[in-house]
Amino acid sequence: MYRRFLTITSVFALLALSASSAFSQRANYEEAPISYSVSAPDNRVSQLQTQLDSGEKSLTFEEGRGYLRSLLDALEISPVSQVMSFSRTSLQNDLISPTTPRALYFNDEVHLGFVQNGLIEIAVRDPGLGMVFYTLKQTNEEPPLFRRQTNSCLTCHGAARTRNVPGLLVRSVYPDSEGHPVVSAGSFVSTHRSPLHQRWGGWYVTGTHGDQQHLGNFSLATSKKPKVVDNTGGQNVTDLKERFDTSPYLTPHSDIVALMVLEHQTDMYNVLTQASFEIRHALFLQEKAISEDADAAAVGRELLTTRLKKSSDLIAKSLLFSEEARLTAPILGTSEFGREFTSRGPKDSSGRSLRDFDLRTRMFCYPCSYLIQTPAFEALPLELKAAVGSRMREILTSSESLKGFEHLSQEDRQAIIEILQQTKPGFL
Repeated sequence: MYRRFLTITSVFALLALSASSAFSQRANYEEAPISYSVSAPDNRVSQLQTQLDSGEKSLTFEEGRGYLRSLLDALEISPVSQVMSFSRTSLQNDLISPTTPRALYFNDEVHLGFVQNGLIEIAVRDPGLGMVFYTLKQTNEEPPLFRRQTNSCLTCHGAARTRNVPGLLVRSVYPDSEGHPVVSAGSFVSTHRSPLHQRWGGWYVTGTHGDQQHLGNFSLATSKKPKVVDNTGGQNVTDLKERFDTSPYLTPHSDIVALMVLEHQTDMYNVLTQASFEIRHALFLQEKAISEDADAAAVGRELLTTRLKKSSDLIAKSLLFSEEARLTAPILGTSEFGREFTSRGPKDSSGRSLRDFDLRTRMFCYPCSYLIQTPAFEALPLELKAAVGSRMREILTSSESLKGFEHLSQEDRQAIIEILQQTKPGFL
């Protein structure tokens, strides 16, 4: 009788996984096998802390900017990645305004926020935990201490807008003259699928984009959204010095190309984390079922197969820029971000890279995300990586475009295959 009870319990648990997303609520990533808040992180920031504690490395404190410049060097983040947000939608709302925006800097793994007279905020990609959040006090203490944050950050960075996993988002709002979001006007989460006219509300944007419209460099005169938003003065802005004092920041730019990359990267990482957590949870339940009953184990294998198919298709769509918003005019940034980003490669024998920009009709020349070549992708469960590889082969080698991937021409697919075969051998 007891064994029969185990069988029924195990089967129902696995059926529940099939019926809905395994991580539809925050509590799920706080449970095994993720156990987010109580698991020890292992990432670039935790490793740097170990080096600081041992004296192997040190950070230099600078008046006005604190550890900012030294920390960017230690984490290999270029200052030209700088973008700036003036909406009061983050941890340090009281210190952020249109005249004192928050500056963000990023590379493939780490995102760092700098606020004048405030904390440094850091979000870092962790192989086992998704995004992990830290703050660093801007005081000259030895050694500097990164304080891990959970509850205070996960309210926004672990809910529906981040696919219910610890992640990041680029939020577009309608700010008033002081940077407060006008809640009644609504907001958007910006990704590479978002039309430009919905992007960058509450952000400064430097760069040219022809007659395309966006919400950057703009605030509402009142606390109500007008029927028609006139942001003529916020378009094709190349200099922010008349809007606020840019001297406290490392560059005077909030580059439009960097913003586009940031949008893609934050959403792509949320997709990878969601899929990884789903599969790890399915594997965990399957392992429990195997130890309890053969019937439950059979159900577990079937559900794992279903989950792998769904997750691999979701990842493939994001990697291959399915539903990417089309550009109708050339995009040109104001900083060296585009050149630096492209130079990081890797390149194939013809000099092609997944980091090569198009910026005329779409973001990249070869529409496959560069994040497929990062440690974050390699950290996915083996079963999931294999399923993604199989789905990518199916899409890229098909004699005709498959549903959802009609944007990929035969030339696109062939170029992506060739680049991946040389820069990520064994994947396809």
